[in-house]
Amino acid sequence: MGTFWEDWGEVIQEAFFQTAQMTSISLIISIIIGLPLGVLLVLTRKGGQAENIVFYTIMNTIINVIRSIPFIILLFFILPFTKLIAGTTIGVQGVIVPLVVYTAPYIARLMESSILSVDRGVIEAYQSMGISTFKIIWSVLIREARSSIILGLTIATIGLIGATAMAGLVGAGGLGDVAYQYGHLRFEPTVMYTTIFILVIIVQCIQSFGNVVARKLSKD
Repeated sequence: MGTFWEDWGEVIQEAFFQTAQMTSISLIISIIIGLPLGVLLVLTRKGGQAENIVFYTIMNTIINVIRSIPFIILLFFILPFTKLIAGTTIGVQGVIVPLVVYTAPYIARLMESSILSVDRGVIEAYQSMGISTFKIIWSVLIREARSSIILGLTIATIGLIGATAMAGLVGAGGLGDVAYQYGHLRFEPTVMYTTIFILVIIVQCIQSFGNVVARKLSKD
């Protein structure tokens, strides 16, 4: 085991930090985009507080189209857009844009589903008291749906980690790339099993943390 870590420890450690960097940056940007977009989908849908069928139809169609494209195809399909936004299409910087494009619509859809699960009667009660739409969004919709939102973000984070496995195709590295490049192509099964084990541990920790937070919020 000592020899293994002497040979591969630095490679795996670097890949771990690359995965963490890609996931954290992409997740933060996706949340900043996805959560407000999810709220807008709820507000502008038919019967919403700010009903706008044209806006809702356009955004709903765009989200459905993006979510129907596998990440590996999306990664190459939006290369010109990635180049325009990030200035490069390779490395960690070059994979952030496609990761955000892939994840933000997913978070928006999860946010929409979470908010729609809030009892309509509670919303109508606040509306009858003349409470502003902004206060209803923050104090009612998001507060009532926060447990479901956390679970949704947990699922999105795990899906994002899975997408980073393909980041090696643009030279961004990561654990998935190490498992493929060294474990599969160079016939080093121990490296592949080690990276898979690390990914499983990461996913289990994230899921457990999300479950604990969601459970706590549901009781508050």
